[in-house]
Amino acid sequence: MRFFKKILKTNFIFFIISIICIIALYTAAYFSPVLDIKNTGKYFIYDDENNLIYTGSGTNKWVSLNDISPYLIDAILSVEDKNFYQHKGFDYLRIAKTLFQNIENKEIIGGASTISQQYVKNLYLNFDKTLDRKLQEAWLTLKLEMHFSKDEILEGYLNTINFGQGNYGVENASLYYFNKSSKDLTKEEAMMLAGIPKNPNNYNPISNYDACIKRAKIVAETMVNNKLLTDEENNKLFSENINIYGESNEQKINNIMYYQDAVKNELEKIPSIPKTLIDTGGLKIYTSLNSKYQEILENSIKNNMPSDDDELQVASVIIDPQSGNVKALIGGKNYAKSQFNRAISSKRQVGSTMKPLLYYAALENGMTGSSTFLSEATTFVFSNNQTYSPQNYNQNYGNKNITMAAAISYSDNIYAVKTHLFLGEDTLVDTAHRMGITEDLDPIPSLPLGTNELSMIDFANAYTTLANGGFKKDLSFINKVEDLNGNILYEKKDKNEQVLNGNYVYILNELLTSTYNSAFKDYANPTIYSLASKISRKYAMKTGSTSTDYWMIGYNPDILMLVWNGYDDNTEVQIKDNTISKNIWVDTVETILKDKESNWYETPNNVVGVPLNAITGEETKDKDHVFIFYYVKGSEDSKDSFVLNEEISE
Repeated sequence: MRFFKKILKTNFIFFIISIICIIALYTAAYFSPVLDIKNTGKYFIYDDENNLIYTGSGTNKWVSLNDISPYLIDAILSVEDKNFYQHKGFDYLRIAKTLFQNIENKEIIGGASTISQQYVKNLYLNFDKTLDRKLQEAWLTLKLEMHFSKDEILEGYLNTINFGQGNYGVENASLYYFNKSSKDLTKEEAMMLAGIPKNPNNYNPISNYDACIKRAKIVAETMVNNKLLTDEENNKLFSENINIYGESNEQKINNIMYYQDAVKNELEKIPSIPKTLIDTGGLKIYTSLNSKYQEILENSIKNNMPSDDDELQVASVIIDPQSGNVKALIGGKNYAKSQFNRAISSKRQVGSTMKPLLYYAALENGMTGSSTFLSEATTFVFSNNQTYSPQNYNQNYGNKNITMAAAISYSDNIYAVKTHLFLGEDTLVDTAHRMGITEDLDPIPSLPLGTNELSMIDFANAYTTLANGGFKKDLSFINKVEDLNGNILYEKKDKNEQVLNGNYVYILNELLTSTYNSAFKDYANPTIYSLASKISRKYAMKTGSTSTDYWMIGYNPDILMLVWNGYDDNTEVQIKDNTISKNIWVDTVETILKDKESNWYETPNNVVGVPLNAITGEETKDKDHVFIFYYVKGSEDSKDSFVLNEEISE
């Protein structure tokens, strides 16, 4: 008995201390500075001409609670926080019940956030679940409850919450989805909107109409349970399809949202930017986006992607190689259906687009564009008795010595692996990292064939270095960030670190024109020869393919563009689709540059050109097969033919 009395006394003391602490916290919150909830939480994104292209987390269409449909208010309260008008920021009984359910089920099956807590979350730039972040949220929730009435908090919440498709605030969402003010919403429309905030990407009626309706019916059930709707009224709901107005604006949303997501991703990594918009009142974000480039890219994708394959995906970036600024980006075929940003988040095998990095290393280590290896079916045998038998596309081999230029033109895998092993497998790894790739790479025989998985934006670092003559740049979406008062919080500083030899970069860029040059038509055709009639100027270009991926990468001093096609689940790509990325690339780049003068790299003083046979590298009078091979002065008389023993020691 004495033991139980001690336990009871201890619990009573703990209860009293807890009550005192809670009272102290609410008192401190009451005397703390008042939040400006109407102006806090806004951010504005501008393109490279300072045109406003996106407004997020805040809205100019702020409407009072009296001008919002009571149907929507009832629906939101019922499904999100039925005790909103009774608690003081935290629903302690709901927290205890949810905690018990999660423990009982041994998994998190629900949360207990109130509308006040959710409102505070909207004022953050990210949704980290760190302890520090949770403590900040709790403190701000207390301040919100102490300084504002319940009606003011609910009004602020409804005017800032994410309703999907880039719509923040109930008035924006109502106008977008239903072409009417929020005060005029029907019961069904109100329930549809009320269901969206749980999962804005999936529950909005454009991304998934059926899921939206299913969620709206759950909202209706909660209203029945809370005596806000009768069973009879509920049974009459959603008997007919609801007209959705916003579909006509889907193209505009698709154009900007992937880029906007990339901007927010970069913003979160800038140390000088506060993690909450509360600390700044809001942000003005000036980006590198060229709205014209973005529109051209989107139209090219729309015109070239097959309409009969909803699952085939696309990603692309356009970069100014001189600055490293990302001028346009598409992370998928349709943002309304999939918000996964394949340009910055997906890792894919890059195929033969890895080879130019290898061939730069080869030039730097004594090989030349006319150096030859024997192109034939080859099995490499290593000292541990393991073997490796790479194959050319369609098992097409020259069965003769071919130049590096020809190997690039045909994307010859045997030549690439021989070069890789000749240089040593660590050489390509070191060169790729020097060019700017941050991902770990495996020094294995198949590395030059692109068997490592890379993100497009990481891979673009290396190609940007090649496209600007050997200088490593920081790829970026953001040029400058200001608070709403014009104070500069961040400004990009150009990085100009020379990491490659400009002579060899120039030679490699010339070699990459072989991919569409008719001089290389022999036992195989150049890999991009089909685009030759569409090409109006000089580019360095390379394709890549695996069983699951198609790549097209090309550049000149004015522009670098990468395109990828494939399936999210790694379904094998079809041969008939191997021209999609090529056509997207050429249609986009040629349209962007059509009114600009042709531009190519200036030949370095220490580099000379020699006309030779494109395939053999020998002197020739055959004008149809002449290619200009470039050399660092003094190496032009070297006509190296390499022999690599198939027995490889490791």
